[in-house]
Amino acid sequence: MTDVRPHSANDDGVLHTLFRSEQGGHEQVVLCQDRDSGLRAVIAVHSTALGPALGGTRFHAYASDADAVSDALNLSRGMSYKNALAGLEHGGGKAVIIGDPDKLKSEALLEAYGRFVASLGGRYVTACDVGTYVQDMDVVARTNQWTTGRSPENGGAGDSSVLTSFGVFQGMRASAQHLWGEPTLRGRRVGVAGVGKVGHHLVGHLVEDGAEVVVTDVREESVERVRAAHPSITVVADTATLIHTEGLDVYAPCALGGALNDATVPALTAKIVCGAANNQLAHPGVEKDLAQRGILYAPDYVVNAGGVIQVADELHGFDFARAKAKATGILDTTLAIFERAARDDVPPAVAADRIAEQRMAEAR
Repeated sequence: MTDVRPHSANDDGVLHTLFRSEQGGHEQVVLCQDRDSGLRAVIAVHSTALGPALGGTRFHAYASDADAVSDALNLSRGMSYKNALAGLEHGGGKAVIIGDPDKLKSEALLEAYGRFVASLGGRYVTACDVGTYVQDMDVVARTNQWTTGRSPENGGAGDSSVLTSFGVFQGMRASAQHLWGEPTLRGRRVGVAGVGKVGHHLVGHLVEDGAEVVVTDVREESVERVRAAHPSITVVADTATLIHTEGLDVYAPCALGGALNDATVPALTAKIVCGAANNQLAHPGVEKDLAQRGILYAPDYVVNAGGVIQVADELHGFDFARAKAKATGILDTTLAIFERAARDDVPPAVAADRIAEQRMAEAR
């Protein structure tokens, strides 16, 4: 661990984001640098009101350092709300490692990152996210004790995408119950954008439930893998084609954030949006656009909480059955949000925020 100074310390845009924008209000933001390994990272602790901040580590080639900081802040804030609604005794945090993981990732870099996590003394507990995997967390855990998402061989819970996808499926069942009166996707056409770790498992749940599944992904190997496992699915060229698909009942964004924006929302044919991607709403107001179009939106941080439920259980001696039982509760939580939204005459995203904020305020 050689340097904790921001390498763009004079960037007033970043400082404005940290201290004066709507993204601000975080308890702690750590800019990390280890020149020997090439590590540049941001660890954002949004809240510890409910307990130590818990959230994954994203490894991504950001267009700028400012974009990396912004992503860390958005994601960590989302984790506070996610953990609150999941009923966990954890606040929200998130980390991003800046760079192309295919080129930059090394054991030395991950160990250096682990030392930065350790320097927070347990205020932040890390796990996997986009660009990081179970084997990476095994390496990170060598240099700190606050690492979850490790392999079972190393005392961990393994791949958290298993319960992430299960939770999204529960949220989708709740959405179907609310809109169509039955908690099943049988006979419904569901479009899944992104069939990587989580999307692949989600397709399995949907096929087993009797849904007609349409998928797309920018990675051909991911498409081929899911098609080999489930030959009955339909594959389309890209997300634009998917959201325009006629007869689509449910749209499930399962890749990166910002999927619901001024271009995609007017084009949606689905009646329900329920997916695993974080931060699906590109900007404030999109939730109102969805509501005005009569599209039921299941808040992403509610339905994709199965993964964080899984890794949180790891801290208490992992029991898969116990974690899965807790993740099953995502169905009831989602239904409660829809009911609160109808009662308050607000979009579900607003209702979810109110419930989470109430829990955090009571804890403070």
